[in-house]
Amino acid sequence: MDDVRDCAYADFVRERSHALLRSAFLLTGDQHLAEDLVQEALARTHRAWSRLERPGNAEAYARKVMYHAQVSFWRRPRVAESLPGDDLERHGGSTDDPAEATVRRVALHRALLALSPKQRAVIVLRYFEDHTEVEAAQLLGVSVSTVKTQCARGLDRLRTLVPDLRVLADAHEAGR
Repeated sequence: MDDVRDCAYADFVRERSHALLRSAFLLTGDQHLAEDLVQEALARTHRAWSRLERPGNAEAYARKVMYHAQVSFWRRPRVAESLPGDDLERHGGSTDDPAEATVRRVALHRALLALSPKQRAVIVLRYFEDHTEVEAAQLLGVSVSTVKTQCARGLDRLRTLVPDLRVLADAHEAGR
């Protein structure tokens, strides 16, 4: 029975680690911190594996562990962080130029890093992972009104940092 459980866990890790890492990177803004966060989530998921009713619950459990671990990290005292090169280039419209697309991705990444950790988590959950306000609140262990407030503040900050973000979103929608 333990071999079957171990194989199921190993399959879960192989199949879902990349998606968990992508979400963790969006939450932390740092590749190494994201890897640590996923490692912590996978370790806790492994310890809880026998309690999960079915392997399909494992990803939800791992994500919840990640979000809670990240919330715990926010609560720790830390030194303020300043990012070099906060002046973002402004480009409008859409282009097929890979260099320009990279510049936009970097600009968006820097803008996400400029958000508070709570704002970044809410933005990631709501707009990158398509969770509802209620789901985001449950995952983060906060009220729905906190999610709404942090989301509004985060979006306002993103609009300030990346004014052409709306142009990019409109161009993306037009291309669908």
